[in-house]
Amino acid sequence: MLVVRPARPADLPALERLAGTATPRLTNLPAHRDRLEERITRSQRSFGRAVDFPGDEHYTFVLEDRERGEVVGTATIRAQAGAVDAYYTYRQETLIHASQQLNVRREVQTLSLSHEVSEASLLCALSLDPRYKGTSAESLLRRARLMFIAQYPERFADLLAVAFPGFLDEAGESPFWASVGQHFFQRGYQEINHIAGVRSKSFIAEVMPQFPLYLPLLTPPARAAIGREHPDHEAALEEMLAEGFVRSRHVDIFDAGPVIKGERDRLETFRRASWHPVRIRPAASLPDAEPAMIANQKLGEFRCVVARYALSPTGQLMLSPEHAEILGVEEGRAVLAAPLALPDAIDALDEGEL
Repeated sequence: MLVVRPARPADLPALERLAGTATPRLTNLPAHRDRLEERITRSQRSFGRAVDFPGDEHYTFVLEDRERGEVVGTATIRAQAGAVDAYYTYRQETLIHASQQLNVRREVQTLSLSHEVSEASLLCALSLDPRYKGTSAESLLRRARLMFIAQYPERFADLLAVAFPGFLDEAGESPFWASVGQHFFQRGYQEINHIAGVRSKSFIAEVMPQFPLYLPLLTPPARAAIGREHPDHEAALEEMLAEGFVRSRHVDIFDAGPVIKGERDRLETFRRASWHPVRIRPAASLPDAEPAMIANQKLGEFRCVVARYALSPTGQLMLSPEHAEILGVEEGRAVLAAPLALPDAIDALDEGEL
């Protein structure tokens, strides 16, 4: 039985392991014990705080396999990406260079430093045990955060964003960093990745050039990496596009990975989620039905599981005693349910401007 819940201090060793095995290594999930311990403490304060609007809250969740008795995944929501330090990205733009005398008109692609994404809520720091990749556990961990946001909208921005790891070559190096950042820091990608994880990415923006980068001046591998996700995250990106996120003009200042955005109320999880009172019945008597994410209404004791979306004729959601116990709900209590499967046809693949 898999359940997504808030992280707690006892999960620290598991978070260290997940941070160390993330592919590629994530700057927002550093394999650094003190930073991870601070993350858990900060998350607990955020869950316990009365919030009327998004600020510097971080909500860290874990995916627990109750049968194995171990934590096998983690994911985080930053209520406001730039609440403390501005959240910098590169924005892809087009400049026109023209000369009437020479009869020349050229459109040149550029990258300009931007902090527009700072106001968005950021879904980040997701790492999953390799044994569970490609299973429903991955979707549960990724999208349970949306179930939480749907219940507490005042804690988050109307615009959500996800920054995906960028493309790396066979040596594990970033072509974009080699062509841009390395000239200003004189450090390799892996070293600067570690430093950014222990500190923050804001120091990178402080040293990087403030004027636009002209793409024709970058190396061909660097240009090809712009907006390209790491191969291990292709399926995750496709799922979030199916959710309703769209590619934006923004890319990561570090490795040029894609930044996708989504208007909260237009995402599939929010549009298809509904409340149902619980009816508890033996598992063997439950009718066949499509799987769904089921979440309780408890802020600090938030729980989200996958169960059958089986409704009674009167609209009650029929749950097994085991699922009801994990969610901490009694018969008659309301739970939030949303289909686990997303539509196959996705119109969000076209680049959008949000």
